[in-house]
Amino acid sequence: MKNIFSILLLLILFPAIAFGETNKTDSLLKELDKVISQRDYFLKVKEEKITELKQKKQKTKTLEDQININREIIDEYNSFICDSAEHYINQNLEIAKKLNNKELILENSFRLSYIYSLSGLFLQAADIFDSINYDALTTGYKAWYCWNRIRYYENLINYTADTKFSKQYEKEKEKYREKVMGLLYDQSDEYKKELACKLETEGRYEEAINLLIPIFHKQQPETHDYAMAAMNLAKVYKLAKKYDEEEYYLILAATTDIKLAVKENEALLSLALNLYNRGDVNRAYNYIRVALDDALFYNARFKNSVIARVQPIIEDTYLQKIKYQQKILRLYSMLTSVLVIALACFLFFIYKQNKALTKARKELREANDNLLHLNQKLDEANIIKERYLGYFMNQCSVYINKLDMYRKNVNLKIKTGQIESLYKSSTSELEKEID
Repeated sequence: MKNIFSILLLLILFPAIAFGETNKTDSLLKELDKVISQRDYFLKVKEEKITELKQKKQKTKTLEDQININREIIDEYNSFICDSAEHYINQNLEIAKKLNNKELILENSFRLSYIYSLSGLFLQAADIFDSINYDALTTGYKAWYCWNRIRYYENLINYTADTKFSKQYEKEKEKYREKVMGLLYDQSDEYKKELACKLETEGRYEEAINLLIPIFHKQQPETHDYAMAAMNLAKVYKLAKKYDEEEYYLILAATTDIKLAVKENEALLSLALNLYNRGDVNRAYNYIRVALDDALFYNARFKNSVIARVQPIIEDTYLQKIKYQQKILRLYSMLTSVLVIALACFLFFIYKQNKALTKARKELREANDNLLHLNQKLDEANIIKERYLGYFMNQCSVYINKLDMYRKNVNLKIKTGQIESLYKSSTSELEKEID
């Protein structure tokens, strides 16, 4: 009985939970749409910050100060405009060479290899890697070297999209991951991130998620680290086929990237593909266009090629949907036109009927008026007839009385033998009546 109750409770609560999650995702998507509509504002904020740094650089007096300001400008440009980042890295390289500072040369070589990897200049990045003696590096620079190599091979895998090459690149990437894990403190967040990536490749997704969730919650919202932590979780959830969770963290990462005016934003592109697979073609089309605009702005050559592979698919589906909607719209227009024509015919019929009814009412009213007039005449005739009948009856009564009196007078005269008198009286009476 207890088990049955638990099952019923689960059946009741699960739809509510699922509905709540859907509403949460929808609200986040609406927030992302709003943030995308404000891209110009966030771009302006970013540009103003860079302008302030450039103005600050003009006031520097020493080469060391220039290097430090350039570092800040490079950090701003790293995910904003790769060509500009490369420009300031080269400036620092020139200053480092003037100062004959090998550590600064090495630092900016690493920065340059990173930018080359992001922008798709893989041969140039490889040349820098080959020029560096890994064994002679300090532990910190070895870790940096390995991270740059990992990112280099990740971008190569995304660029080629060919299993024949990507398998080899995957092996090289994991080789450098093993190296960097050997250099890191095993309780540090950096180590746990690399361990989570390794667990992903082994298919141990839940363990990877359990490592990444606490790291994500440590990050300050609306920071680059927050977006990166969200993106790392989204990747694991995708591999684990937990697409709702993947979409949730992709939205967080994409929203943060746009607020920070990050143009090298993988999250929005991944989210566009995710929404396309879920059937939200309109949003997918809008997001892929924004992602392409950002890639062109950043001038990431390899990212452009990645987007170019998927954009035609999404765009074609979007156009097909538009065509279908136009077809439906034309059908609705035709149906509406038919209904309008039918309504017009119906209204014309109603108009004709009303007109005929109005005419009939007019004729009926005239007939009623004529009938009323006739009735009035009949009433008048009846009154006259009654008067004449009354007069006739009255005259008849008078004549009857006279005849009765005459009869009595005749009888009396006959009885008395007054024949002559009877004759005279009858003649005179008759003449009198005639007169």
